[in-house]
Amino acid sequence: MVSLHRLSTFVAVVNAGSFTAAADILGQTRAGVSFNIKQLEAELGVALLTRTTRRLALTEVGERFYQHCQRLLQDAEFAVEDARRGHGTLSGTLRITTTPEYGIHTLVPIMAAFMRQHPHLTIQHACSSQHANLISERFDVAIRLGQLVDSSYRAALIETFPILPVASPMYLHSHKIRCLEDLRQAQWVAHSRLATPLTWQVQGPDNGWQRLDVSVQPKVLADTSASLQVFARQGAGIALLPEWLVAEDLANGLLQQVLPQYRFPEQGVYALYPNTQHVSEKVRAFIDFLRLSVKLKSA
Repeated sequence: MVSLHRLSTFVAVVNAGSFTAAADILGQTRAGVSFNIKQLEAELGVALLTRTTRRLALTEVGERFYQHCQRLLQDAEFAVEDARRGHGTLSGTLRITTTPEYGIHTLVPIMAAFMRQHPHLTIQHACSSQHANLISERFDVAIRLGQLVDSSYRAALIETFPILPVASPMYLHSHKIRCLEDLRQAQWVAHSRLATPLTWQVQGPDNGWQRLDVSVQPKVLADTSASLQVFARQGAGIALLPEWLVAEDLANGLLQQVLPQYRFPEQGVYALYPNTQHVSEKVRAFIDFLRLSVKLKSA
């Protein structure tokens, strides 16, 4: 009888692309992962992977077996959760990845409250400005901000928020921004992970939309909103940042909103999760709890 543990190890190796990466994700040694794969192939009497010095590749049989394993493991997880649901408790591990800023500002207090309701559940939270691969990195939920692009994942909208152009009083004292043309000619600090960090649709006082193309190349590029916020405080230029991130700076005068009569497109907070046949109960429960918590906080 082939064990589910070896099946899950095989799936992890395929998703991660190597024994070493799979071992890191599973918290095992590379030798242990390699042993389980060799034993699995021996039990099945077939080769599932071809190994070269550079990469692993699935055999034809391995490709079909991988698809079956994914469905089997999903069904097994669903069966376990369905049985546990009768006790009204969640258990196991919920793995969540977020950006550092939103994670600390909003998500960590909500995760702590969720954990208090489900004391048998372990939460693993990872902060990164890079978008994680939910499958290969074994995350249950990814919280993404901005405009949602087409994805193989399922997505649930949690909330929307304004983004504001802000700058320090020091910068605005020496650079007068009176109109949209001044904004085009201004020095910006830009988010390096955006495809077009200096091009936006802007809504004017007449509610009409027009395109804003910043003509000055930025001297500062950063991959986190927190870094852009600090650069803006230090007078490096104008940064376009979430209202929830800069609200305190605006209140205490460290930053000022630029041209408040113009509005930039609202952004969304989305919970992404794998597009599997069965959505786990812990994922459903967390997304529902997150939505409700955010709604109550903004009420």
